[in-house]
Amino acid sequence: QVQLVESGGGLVQAGGSLRLSCAASGRTFSNYALGWFRQAPGKERDFVAAISWSGGRTYYANSVSGRFTISRDNAKNTVYLQMNSLKPEDTAVYYCAARSSGYGSNWQQYNDWGQGTQVTVSS
Repeated sequence: QVQLVESGGGLVQAGGSLRLSCAASGRTFSNYALGWFRQAPGKERDFVAAISWSGGRTYYANSVSGRFTISRDNAKNTVYLQMNSLKPEDTAVYYCAARSSGYGSNWQQYNDWGQGTQVTVSS
């Protein structure tokens, strides 16, 4: 099991940027693929981005492709989500998650989750 703690959320105007961080502890961080998901009030949890254990492969939801960038620093046990050109519809609680095998967008295949960080984009 790996413990995950997100940070970096906040309030930003439309068109602005935020960088989320997710610090991990516990099992060997570099063994895990990681993902970012988000959930708005009254809506289902949606996939945002994923990154392979080495960082060599990334995958994005269509809604954020070209605006968001996922990256990881295995030496710091941290995964990042750089969010640019933010829109009001990006408002949600953002979660990072880890999976010990595979790589992809299905949240049910992720084993460990952080507590989430709120991102609010004003128009």
